[in-house]
Amino acid sequence: MERKMPMGLRFSLLHRAFMKQLNERLQEKGLTGVQFGVLSQLRRLRRAGQEEINQRDLEEATHVTHPTMTEIVKRLEKQGFVTCAPSERDRRFKCIRPTEKAVALQQEMDELDGAIFRELCRGLSEEEVGSLTASVDRLLDNAYPCAQEHQKEGGSKTCD
Repeated sequence: MERKMPMGLRFSLLHRAFMKQLNERLQEKGLTGVQFGVLSQLRRLRRAGQEEINQRDLEEATHVTHPTMTEIVKRLEKQGFVTCAPSERDRRFKCIRPTEKAVALQQEMDELDGAIFRELCRGLSEEEVGSLTASVDRLLDNAYPCAQEHQKEGGSKTCD
């Protein structure tokens, strides 16, 4: 493979290779990458301390239109990955919660994420993998400085 390609293209190619393997496993579970992305954002918002998550929150987090998100949530609910119930704070909204099936899938996908990463790091020493991880973490800090600042203040916010 050409080694003089722009860095952005390198990241793009790695992302595509990673997502190809992840999507193959998701298809076995009857999910699309977009549906899994919604479940991942649901988990991220819950981890950030947001107790009630509605469709609008997911639309903003995933940059998906209202009609599209409506269909995604309907499918996820039909497949047993989420439940929808009226919000206790604002009855106009439905609160979307992951089911145990979604939590188990997320754990399985986290394990798969690690396996794919290890496969992509084949031939690298433990020191090189550690250095790569630290470098990527620093790149993420540079890309999302608001999350870094919020963590210094004791919060758990992540940027979109």
